[in-house]
Parts: sequence; structure tokens; C-alpha cells
Amino acid sequence: MKKEHILVIRFSAMGDVAMVVPVVYSLAQQYPHVRITVLSRTFARPLFEDLAPNVNFMAADLKHEYHGIKGLNALYRRLAAKQFTAVADLHNVLRSEYLRLRFNIGHYRVEHINKHRKGRRRITSKRSKHLEQQPTSFENYVEVFKKLGYPVNIQFKSIFPEGEGGNLNMLAKGLNVKNSFEQWIGIAPFAAHQGKVYPPQLMHQVIEQLLQKYPKARIFLFGRGQQEEQYFTEWTKEHKACVYVCKNVESLHQELILMSHLDVMISMDSSNMHLASLTGTPVVSVWGATHPYAGFLGWGQDKANIVQVDLDCRPCSIYGQKPCRRGDYACMNNISPKTIVEKVEHILSIK
Repeated sequence: MKKEHILVIRFSAMGDVAMVVPVVYSLAQQYPHVRITVLSRTFARPLFEDLAPNVNFMAADLKHEYHGIKGLNALYRRLAAKQFTAVADLHNVLRSEYLRLRFNIGHYRVEHINKHRKGRRRITSKRSKHLEQQPTSFENYVEVFKKLGYPVNIQFKSIFPEGEGGNLNMLAKGLNVKNSFEQWIGIAPFAAHQGKVYPPQLMHQVIEQLLQKYPKARIFLFGRGQQEEQYFTEWTKEHKACVYVCKNVESLHQELILMSHLDVMISMDSSNMHLASLTGTPVVSVWGATHPYAGFLGWGQDKANIVQVDLDCRPCSIYGQKPCRRGDYACMNNISPKTIVEKVEHILSIK
């Protein structure tokens, strides 16, 4: 009889993959006799490789090595050799559907995620919007494993030892010591789409207000890209308390270590919200074109720390990629820096 071995498929962006972690961790803890292999993109390796003794990670380069039907067939052959007993497709896109087809032909137990597209269309509808909470990604992932015969109760706090965080000694000098009188505040002000980005000039006001309120604070700026390069360079020159994180760390693992020691993170509806959530760090999440009701709030985050404004047009899309119907991105521009700062103050006051 084959040893129970589950293949978990989730490619996609960092945030979506990060949301798999609490579920896979709980699955591994509650079924220690079951081997679990997570198939994803290379960037996700640090999220899973030390998650639990019975969790393995497998990277797949879908753009080159496993590109197209020929590549997916080669990937299937590689996967079939590992003798899985069940397949959980947590992505449900064309590539994973094709792999599912191959596994179904091979008479494997296969289940896939229900993305509840009908409900999501209702909350983003232009004419007949019906704003109600949709099942979260975590609930959708759990449903897949339940169908496979592995009910899961999510019990997850952090990828690091609870109450300890990651090992600061692994970080560069200047980041490896946190003084007791300091407040460490993370800010991840950018996202993939404009509808999810708080205007940089307003975020700069947030930084100034925080430093006025907390003169001993250190502000850690998270993110990589052209906008980050432009604004983070300016802000670090203007404020010595600001640290451009990617210039001072070497890997995602080091970023996660740093996040685990933050007192609070300010983030858009983006991957950094989810990464901070995996370290048990409270997040003040800022929402514009998207909405928490779509089911993408970070694991364990308090809804009281959500920042958003009520507009008839919100949300206009699930992922924030659609152009603003009004043309002014009021969903972001109408959020006062003071509102964000007050959320941070509340979190710091109870720590």
C-alpha cells in the first residue's frame, strides 16, 4: 500500500502562495503520517522548506523548463514518479487544470479550489452590487483538503517560534539589534496595480506624522521595483530613521526575519500583508479598489485594523487591475494619513 502523499499545487503571485502556508502547516501538524509536497514557483521555497518535517517543496519553472503542453507533460511525468496518493489543486487555472486532467486519467484522487466567481462578480458589479463577505482563500483551501478526506482546523501563529521571531543575528549589522526603546514600523506602500496603491505623497505624510509621534521609531520600507527605488531613495535621504529594506537584506528569508520583529506593518492589499501575517505581525491594511470581503485579508489579522472608505463603486475589481471608473481613485485619495497613523497608534498602545 502506498504511503499517503499529497501534492499541493499553487503557482500564482507571492500573496496567493503565502496564504497556503497556514493551511499546509495545520495539515502537516494534524496528519504527521502524511507526506506533503508543495509545487510552486522558486520564490516560494523559503515559505515551506522548514515549515514541518513532513512538508517538502518542489519548484517548477513554467516559463522555460515546463513551458507549454510539452513542458507540462514533462512536469507530469516527473510528478507521477513521486507516487502521490492525492492531488490538491489550489490554483485552478489552465496549467493546473491540465495537470489535473493527467492525474485524473491516472486515477488519482484529485480535487480543486472553488473560487466562488459568482459571488465575487456580485460584489464588484457596477449596476447591481451586493456587498457581502465571500469565503476566504483559507476556507477555500481547507475545503479542497476536506474533499480529499483530510479535514483541517487551521492552527497557525507564525513560521517562526511563537514569541521569539526570526534570528536577528542572521541580518546585517544595523538590523541585528532592536533596542527596547524603539518602535519598529514596516511600510509596504506599493502594489502591482494602481487601484491598490496609496498615493506616495500621502504615505510620506504618514511617515512624517509617525516620526513626529515616535521620534525613536525606525521605519522599514518593504518592496522592490521602480517606484520603490524612486521614493524609498528619496525618503531614506530625508529621514535617517527610514531603512530601504531590500538594500540591506539578501533574501526573502531575511525579510521575513525582519518582519517578525516589527511592532506593526502598514501594507496595501499586497503580498507584504500576507508575508507579515505569516510572522504574526499585526498589519494596518489599506484597501482601495479591492475589498476585504473578496476574502484576501491576511491570516490572523484584526478587521479593526483595516483602512478603507465607503464608496458606491467599491470594490470595482477583485485584484485591483481595472482602471478607476471615476477617474480619480477616490478610494485611495480620500483616505487621510491621520487615519492610518491612528490605527498604528492603537496597535502600539496595546503591545
